[in-house]
Amino acid sequence: MKKLFSVKLSKSKVILIAACLLLAGSGTAYGAHELTKQPISVSINGKKEQMRTHAKTVGELLEALDIKTREEDQITPSKQTKITANMNVVYAAAKPVELTRDGEEKTLWTTAKTVGALLDEQDFDVKEHDQIDPAIDTEISKDMKITIDPAFQVTVNDAGKEKKIWTTSTTVADFLKQHKMNIKDEDKIKPALDDKLTKGKADIHITRIEKVTDVVEEKIAFDVKEKEDASLEQGKEKVVQKGKEGKLKKHYDVVKENGKEVSRELVKEETAEQSEDKVIAVGTKQTSPKIEKVSAASSADNLASDTVSRSNESTGKVLTVSSTAYTASCSGCSGHTATGVNLKNNPDAKVIAVDPNVIPLGSKVHVEGYGYAIAADTGSAIKGKKIDVFFPEKSAAYRWGNKQVTIKVLN
Repeated sequence: MKKLFSVKLSKSKVILIAACLLLAGSGTAYGAHELTKQPISVSINGKKEQMRTHAKTVGELLEALDIKTREEDQITPSKQTKITANMNVVYAAAKPVELTRDGEEKTLWTTAKTVGALLDEQDFDVKEHDQIDPAIDTEISKDMKITIDPAFQVTVNDAGKEKKIWTTSTTVADFLKQHKMNIKDEDKIKPALDDKLTKGKADIHITRIEKVTDVVEEKIAFDVKEKEDASLEQGKEKVVQKGKEGKLKKHYDVVKENGKEVSRELVKEETAEQSEDKVIAVGTKQTSPKIEKVSAASSADNLASDTVSRSNESTGKVLTVSSTAYTASCSGCSGHTATGVNLKNNPDAKVIAVDPNVIPLGSKVHVEGYGYAIAADTGSAIKGKKIDVFFPEKSAAYRWGNKQVTIKVLN
């Protein structure tokens, strides 16, 4: 029995020893296999780790790591490079981005870190005023959308002043807003605000419209009124109240384009100061009729006073003539009549200009609506049945105008 147990034990030992020898052989083989791997450093999309590999090239290494590569991926060193001990392998996968330039869309794969680096990588000719969205320092992300709008020059004529401005605006309204141009509702813009702006079709004209109120002050001519005076001899007149011009304010709505007036509309009138009538007393006191001869030269003193002598109205011829009016300060006037009367020194003189062939100089006359006067002046335009009556004020002359009157030549 003891011998049998001893034999069995020996067989078990043999099996155990054999198993140990087999295990030892396998471990030795595994150890030898691991020792043949190359130690390397691998950076994958920025994540770095140490490993050992039997791969012969960088490409085999990436395949062993189950990495599917694209042409645009960044692989350093190249896939054909043989693996060596302690080699540093860098792999960065390209990201897809959607890039739109000048309205044209395309997909790009890139390993660039920022938008600016991508543009450099693609060798895009980007100018200073071009609009890039997002900004060039923005980090690239997967499926990012990038837009490049090339700038072009717009010629702006603003109220006659021309300037050139770089822009990426697509319409006139966008341009005015982008460049903060102050436009009022009344201003005129060409072309229309919703018109498209493109390179080669980029001229904008701005007409500045200004609406203002202008107040103009004008004189109001005074009326001349006569009143009978029984204390004054018939045939004499006396100024009892001098006339005074009034003032009229006219309000206009004025439209200016680029500073120049283009329209004016009267919207209101108001009297700032009333005019005062000139009042002349006309004598009615009866006197013995007498005829006196008055030469034009000797009548100057009488013309300077407030009274004018009248002759007998029962004699003399009556004429219907056309009449105008003048003053001593009219254009081309000397202030002296043809007979030598100084009208500037005698503003109250009653004088008419006549054609001497019709009414002799020095004649006393009565003019309808004017009164008694002396024919003491002539004029180049006074021919035939035409007279020119003298007024000291322009306003009175304007009021007289041009009209038919009856004149009686008294002597």
